[in-house]
Amino acid sequence: MKKFIFYHKKEHPESLKEKDISAFLTHLAVQKNVAASTQNQALSAVLFLYKEVLQIDLKPLPDSVRAKRPQKLPVVFTVEEVKKVLSRMDGVNWLMAGLMYGAGLRLMETVRLRVQDVDFG
Repeated sequence: MKKFIFYHKKEHPESLKEKDISAFLTHLAVQKNVAASTQNQALSAVLFLYKEVLQIDLKPLPDSVRAKRPQKLPVVFTVEEVKKVLSRMDGVNWLMAGLMYGAGLRLMETVRLRVQDVDFG
């Protein structure tokens, strides 16, 4: 809220309109280059201020530039890379890494695995 108020040169939020809120959100996305979650948090804080504190019902906000969520691509080892990693392991570490890779287990699933969970047949 402090950044919102300072962005509008310490003008009281009661005198600001929906376009001012949109301008602030656009400023966060374009000039400050914040993450989408940060911009959403700022929007939630502003909406809370107006609805709960100032008891002002806002009209739908005009379009503002939204921060884009980066698309995360999974990092996947090639078969050769997996062979190189496994060839440098031995003992329990090799067994656990091999089970994780071969069975598609997560780390904690592998750690909690018991002998009676494995079908040796």
